[in-house]
Amino acid sequence: MRIIAAIDIIDGKCVRLTKGAFDTKKIYNENPLEMAKEFETKGIKYLHLVDLDGARTGKIFNRFILEKIAINTKLKIDFGGGIKSLKDAEIAFECGADQVTGGSIAIKNPVEFIKILEKFGPEKIILGADVNQRKIAVSAWLENTDNCVIDFITKYYNQGIRNVICTDISKDGMLNGPSVNLYQEILQNAEVNLIASGGVSSISDLEKLQTIGCEGAIVGKAIYEGKISLQKLTELC
Repeated sequence: MRIIAAIDIIDGKCVRLTKGAFDTKKIYNENPLEMAKEFETKGIKYLHLVDLDGARTGKIFNRFILEKIAINTKLKIDFGGGIKSLKDAEIAFECGADQVTGGSIAIKNPVEFIKILEKFGPEKIILGADVNQRKIAVSAWLENTDNCVIDFITKYYNQGIRNVICTDISKDGMLNGPSVNLYQEILQNAEVNLIASGGVSSISDLEKLQTIGCEGAIVGKAIYEGKISLQKLTELC
C-alpha cells in the first residue's frame, strides 16, 4: 500500500483543518516547499497536495507552490483543488503534477470531467469522493449533495475511472481512525484503486486499510501532530 503524505494550502501556508471547517485552520509550516523537502528527505515518495484556496474559490490559486515542489523535489504529486475545466487540469500538469484529482467538477460538470479523463487517461486522473454521511460534498466541503458515494464511484468506474480518493469528512483531522467499513463497501462494488483519506492516527490504522485492499492511504494531521513518525511511515512504503 502506498503511503501518501498530505499538504493542504491556504494563503500559501501548510495547514490542516478539522472536518473541513476553515475556521479550524491550524498553520503547521509557513513554507510548503520546506515541508515537502522534509518528507522527501525522510523517504516519503508520494504527496497529496490540495489547494484549499482553489477549492473554495473555484479556480487554481496556488499553482506556483505546486510548481516549486515539483521542480525542487522528486515527489510524485497528486494535485486537487480548483480543477473546474480541462484547461485547469492542463495547468496542473504543466506545473508538475503527476496526477490530478477532480471532485466538485465530477458532480457539477460531468461532461468536462469526462473530457479530462479521456484526454489524460485513467492513470493520470483521480476521482475525488468526499463524503459526509455517505453523501458526496463539494466546493471545499461547503455544499452537500444527494449523491450516494457508492453510486457516484460506481458510475465513474463504469466510465473509465480507476483511481479514487475517498475522504470521510466526519473523520478528517479527528485522529480517531478511518472509515474502514465504508472503504470495504466501496471495494466490494467497484474494482478501483482506492486511496483512503481521513482519520488515520496510527500504524494500526494503516495496517487495517492495507488488509482490506486499499491501494493507498493519505496521512496528514497524524504526521503534523507527531502521532506517527515519518520514519515509521517510510518503513511501510
